[in-house]
Amino acid sequence: MVKIGILGVGTVGASVANILEANADIIEARAGKKIIAKSGVVKNLGKERGVSIKLSDNPLDVVDDPEIDIVVELMGGVEEPYALVKKALENGKAVVTANKALLAYHRYELQEIAGDIPLMYEASTAGGIPIIGALRTGLSANHIESIQGIMNGTCNYMLTNMINNGAKYEEILKESQELGYAEADPTFDVGGFDASHKLLILASIAYGIDAKPEDILIEGIENITSTDVDFAKEFGYEIKSLGIAKKVGNGVELRVHATMIPADSMIAKVDGVMNAVTVVGDRVGETMYYGPGAGGDATASAVISDIVDIVRGNQGPMLGYKKGLESGLKLLPKEDIVTQYYLRLEVADESGVLASITSTLGKFGISIEAMLQKPSSTEERAKLLFTTHKCKESEMQEAMTALGKLDVVHGEIAMMRIEK
Repeated sequence: MVKIGILGVGTVGASVANILEANADIIEARAGKKIIAKSGVVKNLGKERGVSIKLSDNPLDVVDDPEIDIVVELMGGVEEPYALVKKALENGKAVVTANKALLAYHRYELQEIAGDIPLMYEASTAGGIPIIGALRTGLSANHIESIQGIMNGTCNYMLTNMINNGAKYEEILKESQELGYAEADPTFDVGGFDASHKLLILASIAYGIDAKPEDILIEGIENITSTDVDFAKEFGYEIKSLGIAKKVGNGVELRVHATMIPADSMIAKVDGVMNAVTVVGDRVGETMYYGPGAGGDATASAVISDIVDIVRGNQGPMLGYKKGLESGLKLLPKEDIVTQYYLRLEVADESGVLASITSTLGKFGISIEAMLQKPSSTEERAKLLFTTHKCKESEMQEAMTALGKLDVVHGEIAMMRIEK
């Protein structure tokens, strides 16, 4: 018999305990041993959790319990769970975590501490989608060329409604909060930070890149307007918030931002709160993984799959490498990213404006691919929308600064990256 202790019996933790009880027979048949949830830890003992296991408000009741074989960490946060997971590993207990923030900051330290003790984390990225297992095992024969993922269901739900139903950003954000998809403070989701944690975990497995969220390009969806949506439709694009990891020479781009992608691409068709990740391997080509990225049962399903793998004894090394990955790949600086761009400017509606803008862009080696002019809400002004050919991020940032100083340009310049 294998006994489980759960740190954090919230929505996911309660689902783990209840699934282990309700589906005990099939789980035992697949794992080869009976698995039971022995106890759990909560902050508020007075709140009903809907579970039959013994509850405590002291994490050490689980971490130091000699009968507990596997500690499941579902607390959230970074430093407190790090200390508890570290102690559990030092006590010789296997660990399963769904904590993406913990891994975004401490995955390499935990790998060192764990050694040969299993530490599994399938549920940390894209909920019920087995993307961690795919990268660690299923695609282990491949050099990974790129990863693109819709890794936040809140952003995808909002963008889907803005594109398909013409919803305004503020309206759909309020609706998302009422439906429970977005928090009262939605910054972590709509600002791209949630997706960045997941991207960093995947990049460690694919490329051996040890980076923190502060090291990579992260932008949210807050500035997308109906004008941008209309332009995207007219030119055959969909707008998605993507986490992107891409091998370029001896470097790796890591970035999270709203992205225009071809409307006929596989990932462009993923709508609503669903998540999807596409991976391009040098041998297998493009594969796609699709499913629910959040929710109690979906995430608990991934947690229990890790528990079963540990009980079977086939979990493998934490980040997927028996030996250190001496790939020579380095994180590319943000300013060295190369892609295409979309720009939205409000300009004076007079002759010579376009020539002034193209001349300014030309000084930085940037050329226009396609352009559209729309009327502005202000008289004697117009909205200029255009896409560029590929250029470096540093060149685009310098060009935007120069454009902002032109007398004919009014207000903020909006920019979005394009991936084809």
